[in-house]
Amino acid sequence: MNHAVIEAMSAAGETADSLAAQIGVDPKTAAKWANPGRIPQTRHRAQVAAILGREMEDLWPDVLKRREPTWLRAWVDWEREAVALRWFELAWVPGLFQTQAYAQATLAGEALTADEVDQLVAARISRQAVLRRERPPLLIAVVDEAVLYRSAYGDTALMADQLGYLIECAALPSVQIHVVPRDVGMYAGLGGPIILADLPDGLRVAHVDGQARAQIIEQGPEIATLERRWARIVGEALPRAQSLDLIKKAAASWT
Repeated sequence: MNHAVIEAMSAAGETADSLAAQIGVDPKTAAKWANPGRIPQTRHRAQVAAILGREMEDLWPDVLKRREPTWLRAWVDWEREAVALRWFELAWVPGLFQTQAYAQATLAGEALTADEVDQLVAARISRQAVLRRERPPLLIAVVDEAVLYRSAYGDTALMADQLGYLIECAALPSVQIHVVPRDVGMYAGLGGPIILADLPDGLRVAHVDGQARAQIIEQGPEIATLERRWARIVGEALPRAQSLDLIKKAAASWT
């Protein structure tokens, strides 16, 4: 049995019948959620967690691994263990700061079913829990200013919400967000996004995105190359306060 779900239902005074009535599913379906390996569909998972007053990851610890692409699982594990993350994005808001709507927009046009999109978005949003745990990693993020003004298929409300959430994330004590202003011209970041993770044992690993699939890098020489590139990118970015002013200005432009 999934004891976390059973305990949460007991503490909240809920039964399979009461959950089913609130969510709109058959009671037999709701009863199965307490069985090992049985996880609610994406559209129901957040509702169940909210009713029970628990985090999704606490109720179904394997949900991330079941929804992430196989090649990304090692990176997700490292991301959760990291004591520090350094993240540069040229074209998107970093995934750990994305709203659900923005995350869905980044997958528009891909050869995916609606359920596959839901699963990928749920997995991406769930990863953000690392920023709000008791001891979160230090996350230093650098974005190109163009990211703040790039329309999500003309949806201005979506972008206003996304930049509002980015401002909210910037206020977290473990988060630093910097912006490379558009008047910089050519700089090292034009080569593409980089994420560097510092692990508790001193190991450093990297995630480098690509059109087909991201690369997970562990080799010392390649990590050193990315470290140098990161240093050059950060050198072009504005300080935190000035960066936040730019983000707020961009957010206002979408309202």
